[in-house]
Amino acid sequence: MAALMIVAFTTLPSAPASARSTEPGDTAVAAADRVLRVYNNNIENLVVNNPDGTCTRISGPDHLTSMLVDDNGATGTAGVVAPDILIVQQVRGTGQAEAYADQLSAKFGYPAGTYGAIVAWSDPEPWGSTHNCSSQSLGDLKKKQTNGIIWNTRTLSLASGDISKYWSAGWLKPGTAYNNGAGCTLYKPPNSDPDTTDYYKWKRTSAIAARFTIKATGTTVFAATMHLPQENRQNACAGDGYTGIANTGIHIGADATSLMSASTIRVVGIDANRTGIAPTTLSGFGMTGYGSKATNGSSKIDYLFIEGSVRPSSIDHTVSGTKSNHLALHGFINY
Repeated sequence: MAALMIVAFTTLPSAPASARSTEPGDTAVAAADRVLRVYNNNIENLVVNNPDGTCTRISGPDHLTSMLVDDNGATGTAGVVAPDILIVQQVRGTGQAEAYADQLSAKFGYPAGTYGAIVAWSDPEPWGSTHNCSSQSLGDLKKKQTNGIIWNTRTLSLASGDISKYWSAGWLKPGTAYNNGAGCTLYKPPNSDPDTTDYYKWKRTSAIAARFTIKATGTTVFAATMHLPQENRQNACAGDGYTGIANTGIHIGADATSLMSASTIRVVGIDANRTGIAPTTLSGFGMTGYGSKATNGSSKIDYLFIEGSVRPSSIDHTVSGTKSNHLALHGFINY
């Protein structure tokens, strides 16, 4: 079973980590402009791969400054407002999620614990070797990978029963015939990487979702984070013999679907490792994709789907200066 971690940074040291859903300050704080600010980014363990084979470690504060934007799409200005939800892929586990969330709190002058986090795996096993870093010490920082959601406890609440179980991505195991999806399986044992080095690589693609409640209004907000395997670029797979919604490799777990069905605002952030996914892909769930620019080199492989009243973005919802190998996506939602 997944080692699901809820991190709300409370002062209850005796409580098991998986039960720490109490928040620092239950007083509802309404955004002055009634806007839910949401971001999605694969933060690459805060280690950037450079074209020359070197890698660069990025601090949490520097990454946040490069990603968070004001209403005009500019970073680093006095108009940047504290976000409500950060959907992230490729964090090392609870430790990195905690540190990153606390750095976000500090950035806006809030006490540690103001931002909480959930991750699919608390401490995933390492996989891989150099991760394309000439410095092994930096490559080592990319060996543990999971996905998470960070939320602002000033504006949102989260009940322990409103967190989904993890669900696995699909993939085409190397050497398997695709046959229009007939060769697809779920990406987890026994259909994961057979070699010792990459045995736990599948955990980087475990997805998780949660249903939050806006404290000021009671509005429910569904958020999900997904990271699909590289094999999805050429062969869309979402499970046994299944190519996913609209043949994209995307699927949403049963547990998460129940939470989504009971939510008014819906947000899904994905590193899909696949180009050409249409904005209408999740229209069956009421969501539209936002942002059409490339997010990884010359390719668009990262997607943000939202059901809600999304404000226009002068930067096409894509933050060009993000300090990651993936550009962040943002959506500001009126409620």
